[in-house]
Amino acid sequence: MSRIGKLPVNIVSGVTITVGEDNTVTVKGPKGQLFEHIPHEISLEQSEGSLNVKRKSDDKRSRSLHGLSRTLINNMVLGVTTGFSKTLEIAGVGYRAQKQGNKLVLNLGYSHNVEFLEPEGIQIDVPAPNRIIVSGINKQLVGQVAANIRAAREPEPYKGKGIRYSNEIIRRKEGKTGK
Repeated sequence: MSRIGKLPVNIVSGVTITVGEDNTVTVKGPKGQLFEHIPHEISLEQSEGSLNVKRKSDDKRSRSLHGLSRTLINNMVLGVTTGFSKTLEIAGVGYRAQKQGNKLVLNLGYSHNVEFLEPEGIQIDVPAPNRIIVSGINKQLVGQVAANIRAAREPEPYKGKGIRYSNEIIRRKEGKTGK
């Protein structure tokens, strides 16, 4: 039995979970609505205050999908109640970020500015020129948008210049020693 899959998904007050005929799970909450298609190898049992995720057989694919399905549903419940956010920091002389409407404009030392459009369901805030906060209810989308922004100028190991997550530690290298 999957250690993660056997845990029930707690349904907090203000959240409704509906399971469709084709195993489509819809989660509605105060921050919005999310839906996910759960594979047919997984069955869902809804009881008062919780949702149990069970697998129909014990083959390798079902075992793999058991914990994944439970985690996806739990992340949807967390997303519609509290939401998710990732904080990025920009380090480097002249590197800065600013928000123009629904666009994030990054000045990262290239000959041109790098622009990112705010995707549907994602909010990008720039509280300071060297700080970006990506937030939303879909955990996967928040992480993907943050990774795309970071990929515009990844931190380099010599001076640490670039965009990094706020909790990320950059391994620094020593430069060449001259003669």
